Amino acid sequence: MHVDIADRIEPAVLTIQSMLIKIDRLHLPSASRRDLESILVRQVAKELDRLLPWQAGHGQGTAAIALQIGRAAHLTDEDLHQLKLASLLHDIGVLMLPPCLQTKREWFEPDSYVAIQNHPRLGATLLEPFSFLREATVMIAHHHERWDGSGYPYGLRGTFIPLGARILAVADAFEAIQVPHAYDRSHRDRIALRILHVAAGTQFDPFVVDTLIALFEEPNVRLAGTIHSR
Repeated sequence: MHVDIADRIEPAVLTIQSMLIKIDRLHLPSASRRDLESILVRQVAKELDRLLPWQAGHGQGTAAIALQIGRAAHLTDEDLHQLKLASLLHDIGVLMLPPCLQTKREWFEPDSYVAIQNHPRLGATLLEPFSFLREATVMIAHHHERWDGSGYPYGLRGTFIPLGARILAVADAFEAIQVPHAYDRSHRDRIALRILHVAAGTQFDPFVVDTLIALFEEPNVRLAGTIHSR
């Protein structure tokens, strides 16, 4: 079986494009623009959750973690804003895959794997026309690249991968790791951090992983939750 991308644009994609066009047409001062873009893109993320219920809340959780890493890495306000938008929308390319690949259980089928690797590129292609997502689009395109160059879709390695994409990759993985027998959230987080630590230097940027671990070790730090506008 050969699968690549959907042979037609689904109505759901057209709906999301329409929402993004309205945001892209806003002309406001920087601070006001960021706040309003964040609010409106969260609405787009909620629509993604409705369309892909198996990953509902994943974008929000990923964004919360990515922002904490980004702040610790001293990203600028604009870079943090773009990182937030990228995190909320990072799996939007899944909507461009054939409907049979838009359910999580199909992702583990061998015949589907190559097609699924297209979703970062497809997401970036979908978002590229929108000027307010210019930097976020680059992060989305590269969020499945690996530090050692074995990732996809372009096989970039090391610092050739944009920093925002490296942060997004770690936040995405940390939020997605499931530990069925963990007895509480803290236990699950510690196991997830150990998994990321083992993959640092191969799959993930060691600096980004170390930054996340250092955040976890700080007292009264919660690594997942609701995104708050800056």
